[in-house]
Order: sequence, then structure tokens, then C-alpha cells
Amino acid sequence: MDSMVKLFIERAKNELKIDEVLLRLSEDNSTKKTFAVKENMTFYSGTITHAYYCIFYSAKAILATKNIKTGAPEIHKKPFDSFKKHFVDTGIIDAELLKIYRSMIIRADDLLEIFSIERPNGETSPIIPYTAGK
Repeated sequence: MDSMVKLFIERAKNELKIDEVLLRLSEDNSTKKTFAVKENMTFYSGTITHAYYCIFYSAKAILATKNIKTGAPEIHKKPFDSFKKHFVDTGIIDAELLKIYRSMIIRADDLLEIFSIERPNGETSPIIPYTAGK
């Protein structure tokens, strides 16, 4: 397996694992006690972000299997568009996966909007600078 494919798969696995950890921390009071987290605290925004990155790195991995490279500028737009063009539009991958990918982009983009409102200095988090389908 190509080293870039392996790298993207490992990144996707890491994002999925931290997503699972944050979800558990959000929902399990005994875990909250272990980490001295207040019972009313949740980390769902983090789970959305990490779920998006799991999908993003998975898309980058499958693109890398066909030697399709994506990068700056439009670091998040290019993988989405290439995934659609080379795997969904050709029928290799079910269009339902593209819908999931798009919905995660939209959710993460919504979080960017919330973060820009919440941050007093107006800085935004560099989660997703692109919204597919808007």
C-alpha cells in the first residue's frame, strides 16, 4: 500500500477514535468524573469536527489509491470534488456516501459560524473553509 494512502488511513482512524472519545465524554457521567468535567458539559462540536476530518482523510486515502493528489488552494473543496468526480459520478461508490460527506461539511461549516460569533477577537477556527452545495 502506498505510504500516502497509509498516512491518510491512519489519520482517518485517529480522527474516528478521538470522535468516539469525545462522544463518550459527552454522554457518560462516570467518564466526566474521571476527567473532572462538569456533568452539563458536552463536546458535540468536537465530535462533528473530528467526524468530518475522518471522512476528509478517508476521501484523501481513496483518492491516493488512484494517484489523485489534492492540496492548496481549496484544500477541502478539491478532495470533495475529486471524490465525487472519480468515485461517485463513475458509480464506483454509492452516492449516499457523498451525501454524508456533504452533510458533514455543512455541519462543520455551521460550527465555523458559531465559533466566529463566540470568539471575542473575531478569529475563526480553520475547520472547513468550503461548503459544498451551498
